[in-house]
Amino acid sequence: MAGVLAAATMVVHFGALLYIGLGGFLAWKWPKSIFLHVFFAAWGVLVNVFPVPCPLTALENHFRRQQGLGDLPGGFNDHYIIGVLFPADYIHVVAVGALVLLVVSYAGAYVRWRGRRVDADAMVAAR
Repeated sequence: MAGVLAAATMVVHFGALLYIGLGGFLAWKWPKSIFLHVFFAAWGVLVNVFPVPCPLTALENHFRRQQGLGDLPGGFNDHYIIGVLFPADYIHVVAVGALVLLVVSYAGAYVRWRGRRVDADAMVAAR
C-alpha cells in the first residue's frame, strides 16, 4: 500500500508543478483562480530558493521509508526532473523559461481581466 501511496504522491507532485508553471493561464478563463496560483507560485519559489522542505517530498519520503526505501536522493527535483527531463546544465534556462511563463500568464490574465472590466463598464454606461 505504501508503494501506491508513494506513487500517488509523486503524481500529485507533478500535477502541482504543472499548476505552478501553467496555472496562471487558467486565470485567463477564471480570473479569481489567480489568487490560488499566486500561493502555489510563491510556495514553488520558496521551496526551490530557500531551505524550506516541500510537504509533498516529505510525504513521498515517508511512504518510501515504509517500503524500506530511503528518501529521494537529492529531493524530488533532483530525482525526477533535473538530469531526467532536461540536462542539469540547463537549469538556469529552465528557471528563466518558468519565470517568462509566469509573467506572460499574469500579464495575459491582467489584460483579459481589464478587458472584461471595460466591457462591463461600457454595458453599465449604455443603460
